[in-house]
Amino acid sequence: MTITDIAERAGVSIGAVSFALNGRPGVSEATRERVLSVADELGWAPSTAARSLAVSTTETFGLVLARDPRMLGVETFYMRFIAGMEAELARRGYGLLLQVVPSPADELATIAKWRAARRVDGILLVDLAVDDPRVTLSSEPGALPTVVVGDAAVANGLTSVSTDDDAAMREAVRHLAMLGHRRIARVAGVDRFAHTQSRDAAFLDEMGTLGLQPLLARTDYRPESGAVATRSVLERDERATAIIYDNDVMAVAGLSTAMELGLSVPQDVSIIAWDDSVLCEHTFPKLTALSRDVGAYGSHVARRLFDLVDGAEPGAFLDATPRLVERASTGPAPGVASAARPPGAHT
Repeated sequence: MTITDIAERAGVSIGAVSFALNGRPGVSEATRERVLSVADELGWAPSTAARSLAVSTTETFGLVLARDPRMLGVETFYMRFIAGMEAELARRGYGLLLQVVPSPADELATIAKWRAARRVDGILLVDLAVDDPRVTLSSEPGALPTVVVGDAAVANGLTSVSTDDDAAMREAVRHLAMLGHRRIARVAGVDRFAHTQSRDAAFLDEMGTLGLQPLLARTDYRPESGAVATRSVLERDERATAIIYDNDVMAVAGLSTAMELGLSVPQDVSIIAWDDSVLCEHTFPKLTALSRDVGAYGSHVARRLFDLVDGAEPGAFLDATPRLVERASTGPAPGVASAARPPGAHT
């Protein structure tokens, strides 16, 4: 349905229809009411493409993920994060353009193409690396409004929304230390990501402060690599008695691997997952996790991007810190009869 159809039905010119629909002067009130009535009768809606040309907006935000597409159906974080964004976008009539690409180089090229074509109104950057070239591109004159989902330290003055991963990691280590664990492993994600490095540093520092023995295994977040890393820290002569995983799916894979090795959870090994999810609540035993409202995190990020588009100055914003939710997968270290509940633990 077009304005030509409305003009024919209402018996007026196309120009009069345009004036009436856009609330502009140039037509009588009687004509305006007749045009609006006909438009409503015909179920007319404005063309998004035409409106974009007229007002220089696409009503779309862009997100590029350099991830294996198969992981998006397994790892719950991004689906919950995107759902939270979509809830906020829907309130403003916006859409999300999601592009999944095979490499960081393709990610950078996609953002550059979107910028040149003004394909979206704003960009979200995730999985930030130190000295990330996407941040450099988004800091140049003429760049699209951009929000960094990560620490302000790697945002180069762009608006950022982050969580206090340092505090969350330290709470997890202290929880296990209070349960008597001395050898604690961290099954970590991709080491080029800034948030991985932040968690690594907090883990190693807190372990050193408490005089504990740290073990660090590197993965790509896939459950298969989580299982391999679990074997590596449980088949040592001095095996880990507790493991902190960087996501929920690796923690679930680690639970299965421990049982395959003939170990009981938590009697022989305790497990903590980063980013609580429905998976953590439906394993046996249920998994202790560092929990945050990922959907609310996505909504928060979207609001900050809307603020930028509306003319706000860049800023650094802190989202809710992940909190420890204690379930059945953590218990006293082997040989420790009982342990005090750590301060701040939740049930």
